[in-house]
Amino acid sequence: MKGIVFDGEELRLVEGLEVRSPQPGEVNVKIVNAGVCHSDVSVIDGTIPFPTPLVLGHEGAGVVTEVGSAVTSVAPGDHVVLSTLGQCGACPSCDAGQPTMCKSTFGARDTPFSLDGEAYYNFANISAFSENVVVKANQAIRIPEDIPLTAASLIGCGVLTGSGAVFNRAKVKPGESVAVVGVGGIGLNAIQAAAIAGANPIIAIDTNAEKSDLAIDFGATDFINATDVDTNQEIRKIRADGVNYVFECVGSKALIEASIGYLDWGGTLVILGVPPLGSTVEFMTVATYLDVTIMGCRYGTSRPQTDVTRICELYKAGKFKLDELVSRVYPMEEIHTLLEDMHEGRLARGVLDVCSI
Repeated sequence: MKGIVFDGEELRLVEGLEVRSPQPGEVNVKIVNAGVCHSDVSVIDGTIPFPTPLVLGHEGAGVVTEVGSAVTSVAPGDHVVLSTLGQCGACPSCDAGQPTMCKSTFGARDTPFSLDGEAYYNFANISAFSENVVVKANQAIRIPEDIPLTAASLIGCGVLTGSGAVFNRAKVKPGESVAVVGVGGIGLNAIQAAAIAGANPIIAIDTNAEKSDLAIDFGATDFINATDVDTNQEIRKIRADGVNYVFECVGSKALIEASIGYLDWGGTLVILGVPPLGSTVEFMTVATYLDVTIMGCRYGTSRPQTDVTRICELYKAGKFKLDELVSRVYPMEEIHTLLEDMHEGRLARGVLDVCSI
């Protein structure tokens, strides 16, 4: 089968990749479409250290082809969205409904793939840039067959992370004010979740002026082109005291530090972007004295089985945009073109066409 692999130096499309059969509690999924997320790029450029060689990709949707013993949640033929978690289901965090806090979901380094006899790691428990993958059954979440897999492929990372940060982590309420820094795949979903939550105003911030119409279409009330302006001053022209919530979706030390200054008293900064490992941020302690909160957010604090179902229901009701997130669909052979378009800011999200149903 085909797959996109990275050996530490070169990203390439290969033939002859193999994946092992599902073990008890696992399923095999034929990947139809896979979204390309900035975390994949972060592995390539070294921002996220990861052992190689590996098969990349962690945002995908497809069709179940085979199930291991004891699997009852899905069956062959089911359309599924994949979650990166693969929580154990038995620890105190899972029992409390907090799967993103399950320690077994972090740091796994499985090697279910092989190429020419050499073992290949999977990435983020999935490796969606492959025609077939083996994942835990609880990572494969059944969705209605009338939801296009091109759009559904984005739910498992960008959608859950951005919307979950608003719904689950920050719990934004109607009438509260929001600023979203970075109008990419995660930022757009934070924007539309804030709109669904009833936030007002919703201020989108980016250095790419071409993102303005997209941000407004997803629910932003205002757009600030952060090129050569004082963003803090521009925010306070819209809301004089600053905003209740800032969602930083870029992963920039400078932007995280600046975002603290955008907050009103009692405001909250939610950090979603991933800076290089070892990065630190600095702020004046006095900036926090007025009940300001700085919080991290892993994977949108998601409960994938619940949240994926909710997103699908909102989509079918015309209240959540998925199709509009897909800027372009690329064959796997054009992965480098997709990455270039992504780097140049031409995409909300690029999607790979991996297999036919």
